[in-house]
Parts: sequence; C-alpha cells; structure tokens
Amino acid sequence: MKNKSFFLGIAGNIGAGKTLLTRELSRRTNWHAYYEPVIDNPYLDDFYANMDRWSFHLQIFFLSKRFQAQKRMLEAGISFIQDRTIYEDAEVFAHTLNRLGHLCDRDYANYKALFDTMLEFIRPPDLIIFLKAKPESLLERIRNRGRESEKSITLDYLRILDDAYEEWFARAKRMTSVHVLDTDVINLLEEKHRVDEITEFILAHNPVSVETLAGCEDVPCAGRGQGSCDNKA
Repeated sequence: MKNKSFFLGIAGNIGAGKTLLTRELSRRTNWHAYYEPVIDNPYLDDFYANMDRWSFHLQIFFLSKRFQAQKRMLEAGISFIQDRTIYEDAEVFAHTLNRLGHLCDRDYANYKALFDTMLEFIRPPDLIIFLKAKPESLLERIRNRGRESEKSITLDYLRILDDAYEEWFARAKRMTSVHVLDTDVINLLEEKHRVDEITEFILAHNPVSVETLAGCEDVPCAGRGQGSCDNKA
C-alpha cells in the first residue's frame, strides 16, 4: 500500500539554500514545512565558539528535534518537507565532527547507537532534493546572511563537510530517490520559474495526486516551525 502522505527531504551543506527552497515549495504545494531549529537553538552560538566542548550537545539537540518532528508528521499522515534530513545529522555532521576530533569516539558511539535506534521508528524520505554548491559560494552566502553564530565558519570546514556530503550522497541513493540541484547554476532566490519547475518535478515523482495529499490543513499549525498555514499558495 502506498503512503497517502509524501515525505520530501531537502539536503545540502550550510548555505546551500535549503530553507529558501523549503519555504517556496511549501507555499506551492501546501505541504507542512519543518525548518531546521536555528533561531531557538540553545547550543549553536556556544558550538561555533568551542566545538570541542559543545559538539555532542548540539548534535543531540538537532537529532532529537528532527526525530520528534519527523515522527509526529509521519504519525499524523501529513505530507511534509524537511529542511535537512536526520541522516545528514549523523552521517555528515556528527561523522565530520568525530573525524576532526571535536566529538570523541565514546560520545560518537553513544550518538550513533541512539540514531540507529531512532531509525526503527521512522521511514526515509520518498524523495530527497540535494542542493550542491562550491564551498566558496557557500561561504559567501553565509557571510551575506550575517548570522552572528556563523562568523567563525571557515572555508576549510565547508570543504570537509562537502567531502562528507559526497560520501553520504552515494549511500543516500541506495536508500531513496535523490535529485541533485546545482545552486551555483540555478539561482533559487531570483529565478522563481526554477522553483516552479522543481515543484512540477516533485509532483510528477509523487505517485499520489496532489488533490488527495494530506497537507497543513489536516493538523494544527502549532509546531510548524518558521512557517504558518497562512503561507498557502
């Protein structure tokens, strides 16, 4: 039996355009959007100031919030879009922090055990849109958006994450369908017709007609993150 709801994951490095695309797709499809918890994150500033001290805390925070949101939406049977997938938390960011020595082997093993247990209660996305861009482009975008906590992000760190994403991408393709968008070529902010084309691609990929999909109107607006049901297109 096919799922009534559709689960779309938006993946990509820091500054790739995930939040922008999530917002625009949510408006066009009327699907619930879950945004990465950045604004109300109690660990993010501390993490960028001292990665050795706060890596484990930050990764557990992201993991728990993403798991809670994904489990709630899957149980509600609603179609939704997730700004960064739970798989990236473990297989890109936690893995990289362990590799760099910021997350010790003991904490990483504990984290991975928790992540593996969580996977028993959720299903993979029906489709992942993977946003790519050169690390140099990512750094420029990060500087332009001017988040105080991100001022310490370096080009080297973005390059290491980019390598980790390439490794993860090969594994992700074995888990579900993955569609790659090069945001150095496609300007999601200025070329709105590109977002329309992406929307058409997603709906064509979806085996259930858009009219029958469960959307934001099927659940309370609480917990929607940075969006709201007033954003319907």
